[in-house]
Amino acid sequence: MPGEEATSPSEAVMVNGHLEKSNSLPSEDDLLDPMCDPDNPIVVKFQDVSAAAYKIRNGIERTACTKSVQLSTLTGLDLYFKKEFLQQTGSFKERGARYTLMALSKEQRQIGVVAASAGNHALALSYHGNQLGIPVTVVMPIIAPLMKVNLCRQYGGNVIVKGKDIGESKAHALKIGKDTGMVYINGYDHPHILAGQGTMGLEIVEQVSDIDAVVIPIGGGGLIAGSALAIKSLYPSVKVIGVESERCAGFTESMKAGKVVTVGAQSTLADGLAVPTVGVNAFATARNYIDQMVTVGEEFIALAILRLVEMEKAVVEGAGATGLAAVLAGLLPELKGKRVVIPLCGGNIDTTVLGRCIERGLAADGRLCRFVVTVSDRPGGIAELCKLIAKLGVSLKDIFHERAWLTSDIFSVQVKCIVETRDFDHAEELRTKLMDRYQRVDWGPHSATFR
Repeated sequence: MPGEEATSPSEAVMVNGHLEKSNSLPSEDDLLDPMCDPDNPIVVKFQDVSAAAYKIRNGIERTACTKSVQLSTLTGLDLYFKKEFLQQTGSFKERGARYTLMALSKEQRQIGVVAASAGNHALALSYHGNQLGIPVTVVMPIIAPLMKVNLCRQYGGNVIVKGKDIGESKAHALKIGKDTGMVYINGYDHPHILAGQGTMGLEIVEQVSDIDAVVIPIGGGGLIAGSALAIKSLYPSVKVIGVESERCAGFTESMKAGKVVTVGAQSTLADGLAVPTVGVNAFATARNYIDQMVTVGEEFIALAILRLVEMEKAVVEGAGATGLAAVLAGLLPELKGKRVVIPLCGGNIDTTVLGRCIERGLAADGRLCRFVVTVSDRPGGIAELCKLIAKLGVSLKDIFHERAWLTSDIFSVQVKCIVETRDFDHAEELRTKLMDRYQRVDWGPHSATFR
């Protein structure tokens, strides 16, 4: 409208579907979380985890922890999965969220809580806040999946979409807490969150006997801090192994440095683990209980998602599949023949992202291949190529041919194919046949461009 002051997108904030103008944030020094002080970290104790287990016992699913026969055979491990993706909101985050909400004073329950999250923590707080009658406000970055934003609203959360990343969302949430008196709840470092997540560790040692190792994904560190504390307190001989995406290895670098350090976070299939600075309380609690750290690449995270869909009939997000990814990548050969538990800690993956992950998993498994081959442009040239592919039992998924930019023989055409094979051996059989038949074959994901 003429005469009205314009509001740019960077100045705007989405509050339950309505665009409102936001106020500028105070300096970072004014937005400190008193429960997560880097100079005075809080070390969670075993009795805190025990107390959490008692308080949340009637409000949290005691998820199954069962043996995977197929993946045990495939990996050579005696492999068990703790199926946290079967919680009501699809992740282990419910444990810490419920315990933290139940630990609030009567006055705090009336005022409510605020948090910053791109997904699972926001879902857990919204759901259990509604169950317990506690007002919950969640600040989500603009990159948060729309599905999760809508679910938080359905669960009764007051959703504010603000910030280009989780850092800006956290600053806004801290400001809201400061202005309103709401308790700010850090999703991976609040002491009660750590204690609540540790209840998963208690359940694991109750459900599976004679465990040799537990392999736990790490983002901010809350899950491994609480769980490692619980497991090691009861069974010190159990080996605790932490796994991170190689694209954001904050805990690994912090362990090397002996203190919390900040690392760069790149885009990763395990988006729930992309935390540049791990929790100070989580690090202080976990550092003495973790026996080993490993980092895993994207192709094995995709492959782990695929294996779980095919062999476990389980839809698990990238962060939740990272523990299995480390095993599939061969990073833990010392676990061969050992009894190992891996938590599948989240299942909130967008359908579109799941499709991409499955395709990448097929490629990593040698079952989706790409090549460029130069064939005769005479009648029957491409038909002959298709017959060769079909004769080997290979499925042709996509084909594209190019003449105009080909600089070799004028009577040649370059053909790019994407095919589906049974496995690496089947793909190698096709590659060999193509090499024998044609002079120019570029095989693999980096196949040469048309020339």
